[in-house]
Amino acid sequence: MERHHPRPWLAAFGLSASLAGPALAEPTIEVFTTAGELVINVPSDVAVIELDAPARLDAELSRELPADPDVASDLMRERMATAEWQETADRYADRYLGLVRAWQLGVEKVPAVVIDGRYVIYGQPDVAQALNEADRLLGQERHP
Repeated sequence: MERHHPRPWLAAFGLSASLAGPALAEPTIEVFTTAGELVINVPSDVAVIELDAPARLDAELSRELPADPDVASDLMRERMATAEWQETADRYADRYLGLVRAWQLGVEKVPAVVIDGRYVIYGQPDVAQALNEADRLLGQERHP
């Protein structure tokens, strides 16, 4: 679950806007997908979370391990003692946080565009179109 982060100043602006009041707050948008489900037209400040990224990282780390479990365990201990391991651990944490977020939101299939943690558009790989659809549906909800 590869995660693409918005620029830090945008995140800070988003936080300050949400504290300033609902009139200024932009909606929080999260896109959940997998490596095999391409999403397009994603705004630059939107996080894209690939739910299969933890499994891909597992496969990457396991690829060169020997078949013997004891030897593989020793090799992993050696890897974990290196300075580079912290970067790998951070990548794991980041990828699993996205997976946990999808579970918390109850994401059932991909692609999923989640708005403010409450509204979901499933099955639309074009994020701009999904957001337009959400605007249309939310407008109907406000003005039946």
